[in-house]
Amino acid sequence: MFTKIDLCSMALLKLGEKPIQSLVEDSAGAQLARTLFDPITDALLASYPWRFATRTYELTKTDDDDFVIPSDVLRILQCPGKIESGRIIAEPDKIQIVALVRVSPESYPSYFVSLVATKLAMDFCVPMTANHNVFRMLVALYETEYASAKFIDSTTTTATNIENFSLVNARF
Repeated sequence: MFTKIDLCSMALLKLGEKPIQSLVEDSAGAQLARTLFDPITDALLASYPWRFATRTYELTKTDDDDFVIPSDVLRILQCPGKIESGRIIAEPDKIQIVALVRVSPESYPSYFVSLVATKLAMDFCVPMTANHNVFRMLVALYETEYASAKFIDSTTTTATNIENFSLVNARF
């Protein structure tokens, strides 16, 4: 399993830089890692409905007659109410939401580890190297890895049977 430091070090190695040992080091790589890791990974996690980052929540109304969105939620995929300022307004006393959540790097599947390292390298590239040719190469690599990761993620579980569907039932 990989840590923040491992992923940031992988990104730095892709740039030809030395890996870091700690996020509190006094180096440009560590400073970039400290500053950019969380926003970059949160945005990447929220960019696609990754199966490993999807959670279902059962929410109960608060005393204010609304529902509070859990703090680890990055993006709500399904919601039976209206979302306003970090809260959900809906009629029932209990609702179910499906959301993309913040996942620790130790839980990333291997296809996502590579994608994160490339995305970090891409975002570290200009501040670290000022080399726009390497940046363009990393953008192309990132786009390829992103498409591949989405494909792998979408095919990680088996298809479920279609039940109670009139067209299927009519055939049998």
